Formats: sequence, structure tokens, C-alpha cells
Amino acid sequence: MSLQIHMFKALQDNYCYLIHDQASGLTAVIDTPEVPAIEQALADTGWQLNYILNTHHHWDHAGGNLELKKKTGCQVVGARADAERIPGIDRQVGEGDEFRLGESIARVFDTPGHTSGHIIYHFADDEVAFVGDTLFSLGCGRVVEGTHEQMWTTLEKLRDALPDPTQLYCAHEYTQTNARFALTVEPDNPALQARAAEVDRLRSAGQATVPSTMAEEKAANPFLRPDSPGLMATLGLAGADPVAVFAETRQRKDKF
Repeated sequence: MSLQIHMFKALQDNYCYLIHDQASGLTAVIDTPEVPAIEQALADTGWQLNYILNTHHHWDHAGGNLELKKKTGCQVVGARADAERIPGIDRQVGEGDEFRLGESIARVFDTPGHTSGHIIYHFADDEVAFVGDTLFSLGCGRVVEGTHEQMWTTLEKLRDALPDPTQLYCAHEYTQTNARFALTVEPDNPALQARAAEVDRLRSAGQATVPSTMAEEKAANPFLRPDSPGLMATLGLAGADPVAVFAETRQRKDKF
């Protein structure tokens, strides 16, 4: 396991990540929400930027691509399915492709739903995944360009494919609000109750709630649990199809 991760804040509630392969000295940034914050992180670590790994095209994820590329000469990696909307893209990747950062290898997953061309990067040997706006701690991305069926298919794929110990690095600090909503739809879930209390403790101390693990999310995140009897009962959808349960959960969150 050769990957170092430097996590830092950007904009109002974004998290940004420098990832550094110790064997080769190569460095990438996951998304580019704010150039000054990224430049400060590079100065703090002493690392030189070689790659931008975009998860999707939204401005708070790809808005700094061109400026950083001009300043550093780095290469931009992004979704093949959304190449025309990724500024400065040099390398297009999609489902099943590998991206190598020196000795650190990521598998790319297509994760449509939040946007039509969203992707994530899973570094299996390091047990980490950079999930952008697809999966949040105790939440998931708003369905902006896709359908509820697409989004659930994406989340089910990740639930099945990513091992329980995988640390999930999402792009926003939304966990406390997500926890409050989750308790309205699965109030009797003890794992959720414990996680919500821990989140309140962390936030009151000014600490991040990211990363979480896939095991924690499967136990407490309602968007990964449309087959939960408690969730279905709260929604009045006992025995319903998982897509219908997910869609109702997401629609309630949209109004929360």
C-alpha cells in the first residue's frame, strides 16, 4: 500500500484530496473545486501535481482544471461518457478501466445518477475509494441528470463491489444533515443512532465526518438500504421494489 492521502477543505463544504504514490513520487488531486486551496495543499505537502482525477463535470469539481493544467502541466483524467464537459481532459476512462498513479492502481466505476457521466476511483490495495457526489456519508447525491432507477443501480453496484473495509472519501461535509434526515426514515436502526451521535460529537468538535467505511454505510445509510423492513415500513412501502423505496427516500430527502 503506497498511497498517501492529504485531505483539506475547499469552498464552503467541499473536501478535496491530494493523493501521492510514495514509490514513484507522483501526485494527483481528486477534483478541482478551488485552485488556491489546492495550491496551498501542494505547498504544505511539498508534492508536485501530475494529474487531476475528475469525478464529474460540475463546476465545484472541475472548475479549476484549466488553471491548474496551465500552471503545472498536469494531465486531466475524466469520464469517457462525459468527455465534452470535462475541461482540459487528456485521458478518458470508464467502467473497468485502470488508472495507475505509479504503483497505486485505481479501478474506475461508471456511476451515473447524480450526473450522466459520473465516475469514481477505487484503489483496492489501499482500501480507499473516491466517490465524488455519488455516495455521501449517510446520504447520496441528488438525482440531477439521471433517473432514480439509474441511481439505485449505481449504489447497489457499489454496495456489492466495494469491500466492507473500504474507506469512502466523498466530496462534501453533509453528514450531520444526512443523519437528521436518515433518522426520520429509519428511526429504530441502532447503527444509525450510534453513527448520528458520533457525527454530532465530531461536528461539535469541528472535526470531519469523512471518510466512513462501506460497512458503516451499509449498516446506517438509508440510500443503501431500500431492502430494510424498517425503512419500508416507515415509508408505507412494505414489500415494494427497491427502486420504488429508493425513489421515495430520495424524494423525501429532496424536500427535507
